[in-house]
Amino acid sequence: MTIFHHALDRLADFLWTGRTVTMHFRADYRIARFALPLIQRLLTNDEDGETYRCSIAQWTINERPTLHIHRGVISNLRIDGPLQNAGGTYLPLGGLIEAQHVTAHLDPIDADRLDRRMQKAIDRTLHDWIVEHGLYDQPRQCREIDRHEADREARAVIARWVADHSAKPATGAMPDASGQPGECCSHEPGDGLCEACRKGPDHG
Repeated sequence: MTIFHHALDRLADFLWTGRTVTMHFRADYRIARFALPLIQRLLTNDEDGETYRCSIAQWTINERPTLHIHRGVISNLRIDGPLQNAGGTYLPLGGLIEAQHVTAHLDPIDADRLDRRMQKAIDRTLHDWIVEHGLYDQPRQCREIDRHEADREARAVIARWVADHSAKPATGAMPDASGQPGECCSHEPGDGLCEACRKGPDHG
């Protein structure tokens, strides 16, 4: 689509926000059964639909279908399919590293090796989190959630987090007896607080 046509389409969206388009697709029955629920979620005109669409926005600019993406803060690794039969095992067609000052394409072997390394790192990180929070000692929860109740509780958690953080001093220091910001008991450099100070002034 040219820049001119794209601009016209954006203008039309602004002027006729209520317009709809009817789409028709023909697909194999087996594929249609799988694709229809996905299409329905992608087309909802709400926060859910926007989230689904954003999650696959890269599909339209990647030359190959994406098997999965490992995302960091400033870098990511994309593994490209389709998977290829390689004598009893399966390998991706390649991969892409995008990092600060780096863009690098991977061949199938390197893509598979790095993918496996990332998966092991994820497993280690999740295991550490589980141990830190004592999740092995807690009853296993159901995977499914009550969306209405879970969303309400999640928004309440976010609201409390916003209220707590907006009420804290900008320096991140705990207030002293006079009510003024004081230093962290660890006297560590930086604006962060030690674990004891995060528990409050009565941590002893």
